[in-house]
Amino acid sequence: MGVFDSFNINTSGLTLERMKLDTISTNIANVNTTRTEEGGAYKRKTVTFQESLKKEKGSRETKSYGVRTTGTRQDNETKTVYQPEHPDADEEGYLELPNVNLSDEMINMMNTLRTYEANATAFESSKTMMKKALEISKD
Repeated sequence: MGVFDSFNINTSGLTLERMKLDTISTNIANVNTTRTEEGGAYKRKTVTFQESLKKEKGSRETKSYGVRTTGTRQDNETKTVYQPEHPDADEEGYLELPNVNLSDEMINMMNTLRTYEANATAFESSKTMMKKALEISKD
């Protein structure tokens, strides 16, 4: 493991959590969107990710180097309510609503913020250890 690997691992976690926060924010912003460019109600999105594995030089072993995003996934579910006075209702009076649950999104946002903070703290700890190692090697 290299000297800067801990920085790269923490940075990958920070990047993932930032993308998750952006996606959660988009979901919250569209909680009442009944008409999108694609047509129909907004559909909730989530970030997909996986462990980032790399082969060590001169070795057959693979080691974990944090996480990497693999994209976003869109739910295909929506809710339907009877609301004939709404301009986006169909001929029968049913309105298609987003499948975004505001309470769930707020919980996801709090969890994501806590994970982001943990990664930032770990990054600062790695930085402090690196500074101490440089001070020791200077003497």
